[in-house]
Amino acid sequence: MKAGSRFSTVALLFGLTAVVLRADSALQAPDVKGIGIEQKLNAQVPLDTLFRDETGASVPLGKYFHGQPVLLAPVYYTCPMLCSQILSGVVSSMRPLSLKPGRDFEVVAISFDPNDTPETASAKRIQYSHSYSSKAGTNGWHFLVGSPSSINAVMNAIGFRYRWDAAHKMFIHASGIMLLTPEGRVARYLYGVDYEPKDLKLGLVESSHDRIASPVDQILLLCYHYDPKTGKYGATVVNLLRGSAALTLVVMAIALAWFWRRDLRDYRHTPEKVSHP
Repeated sequence: MKAGSRFSTVALLFGLTAVVLRADSALQAPDVKGIGIEQKLNAQVPLDTLFRDETGASVPLGKYFHGQPVLLAPVYYTCPMLCSQILSGVVSSMRPLSLKPGRDFEVVAISFDPNDTPETASAKRIQYSHSYSSKAGTNGWHFLVGSPSSINAVMNAIGFRYRWDAAHKMFIHASGIMLLTPEGRVARYLYGVDYEPKDLKLGLVESSHDRIASPVDQILLLCYHYDPKTGKYGATVVNLLRGSAALTLVVMAIALAWFWRRDLRDYRHTPEKVSHP
């Protein structure tokens, strides 16, 4: 099993929860073999792949890549629970950010259910864009549907593994989002259904090649590093300080030992003074 698959186990558990809630007690647990997210960092997403947008128009995926990073959410619009949690998590993590969809980046949701329709996509677009901001409108939010071949091309490129479960009448899948560069390459994976605003912002900044970075963001990127195992950013400065502190203690111990040995040597070679009555 590859690293990306191992560390998507937690994300997969969210999907299994949805299955368990819907499953009849007489049915067996679903087979989750092969389900998960395989990290394919720097993989190229096929931008010439055709989908249909919320109006039913045929559009290439590359339409949404125009000098800005893209937040890609693989979901399906009739999902009973998990996909709604993913999209709600995206909205919640975006609200505190100074970066705005449509201005600094694009949000693209792709349904991996070929039976989803533009009408359903349009309803989801309105729902989540309005949940983010009732004043901002739908600018920067895109919900796409497509044929099995188009869906498979993109899902394979990003390493998203899922399967239809006929017994439970739903898709079994993991949860996570991907951040893509303006050229359509996979830059970052964020797992689960709750995304830290800090992780999302730093991921978008890095995915943009620092084009949307402020001076503060540049400093933060020096203090944090992306851990592909967890899909989060960790504080490198803390680890650096810990390492520096440990090194300082070692140096101090060596110095104290050296001074102690020197003083002891000097004491042994110092002649005793004779006192006179």
